[in-house]
Amino acid sequence: MSGVRVKICGITRLEDVASSVRCGADALGFVFTARSKRYVSVEQAGALIRAVPAFVCRVGRLMASQSSRTRMRAIATSSLP
Repeated sequence: MSGVRVKICGITRLEDVASSVRCGADALGFVFTARSKRYVSVEQAGALIRAVPAFVCRVGRLMASQSSRTRMRAIATSSLP
């Protein structure tokens, strides 16, 4: 039987990264949808993601309506796997 994994989504600040990791989050989510209150730019996400330890998964939320170019830029610039 597998254990429960926890993802914290909508990370917008370095303090959120540190607190989530300290509390044992398995994954952190970043929102690239401009109309969301939790939106972060690709550049902001890159800085946040660089602070995430290697043992914590990084997840990006993108809308299907966003262009392929926008989606690829978000992935490449923010270092999402």
